[in-house]
Amino acid sequence: MKDGGNIAIKRIHDSPADSDGQRVLVDRLWPRGISKERAQLDHWLREIAPSDALRKQFGHHPDRWDDFVAAYDRELSRNTAVAELQRLVANGKVTLLYAARDTHQNNAVALRDWLLRIGD
Repeated sequence: MKDGGNIAIKRIHDSPADSDGQRVLVDRLWPRGISKERAQLDHWLREIAPSDALRKQFGHHPDRWDDFVAAYDRELSRNTAVAELQRLVANGKVTLLYAARDTHQNNAVALRDWLLRIGD
């Protein structure tokens, strides 16, 4: 899993592409305005998303990013759903889908970075 090329990140509002590989929604809540047909998901791993409490605490405030990442890392280290995502990544390209507007500070970015760190 060291190869970051196996894990891509994309807003679920962006059009699906053949290059996406397995499309995995990593949000706890279903994204507004997206039909299941448009999403073209292979998997919805809502259990891997940050807890509701952590999601609300972060609130997509940039100044809370570092605290969010640290807390989410702790949640992921105890999350049994991680094994399913690791299996998908080991079998080929995976695109982590998220609904947040911020393309740099969101749970999919934190999740990808955590997966790459534990793979070292």
